[in-house]
Amino acid sequence: MKEKSNIGWPIVLMLVFACTRWPGLWPEGLKNFSAAYALAFCAGVYFPRRLAWWLPMATLLATDVVLNLFYYHTAAVNGFMMVNYVAYAGLIWIGRRNSPQSSMLKLVSGGLLGAILFYLLTNTAAWLQNPAYPKTLAGWIQALTGGVPGFPPTWTFFRNTLLSGGLFTGLFVGAMKLSEAAESAREKEEPEPAEEEAQPEGKPKPQESEA
Repeated sequence: MKEKSNIGWPIVLMLVFACTRWPGLWPEGLKNFSAAYALAFCAGVYFPRRLAWWLPMATLLATDVVLNLFYYHTAAVNGFMMVNYVAYAGLIWIGRRNSPQSSMLKLVSGGLLGAILFYLLTNTAAWLQNPAYPKTLAGWIQALTGGVPGFPPTWTFFRNTLLSGGLFTGLFVGAMKLSEAAESAREKEEPEPAEEEAQPEGKPKPQESEA
């Protein structure tokens, strides 16, 4: 992309992402496997400045409200959602610290770092809010690794967060790099328009001599 100015494709991308948030799309063992972490990070990298903030956050809020009301049948907004949005804002902020011209390795590493920070922040909030966790260092480590007895261990959520963050960031950045390379190649292949030789004003063109 030459500039962070085209708003059409970010909107289409967010609409597709919103559809992928419907429960049951991923297998049961892939809890926390989501494109959200990568899209929040990549929005910071590729979207125009203001769009990078309000479009991903508005998409997440709208889909959360719809799911809460019509699928989970609970309150439209809850406190834990706010923790998630702080984490997503952090991912966008990390993305803004990068550039579309950054290397593939740097951008994928940024996406992975964002996914790790998201997991640490949201699970720390769960540790603070859930009375099942002792409010000690051991309790915090339990929240990050084993979780509450009777439920899947939280380390599997971390694995899925990390895998999906790296995978979708790599796919998104790779697609953008290929698109940029193809556009650059097309521009090089386009012939430059021929320029007519300028003639001085008021001076007639030289006449060809007759044989």
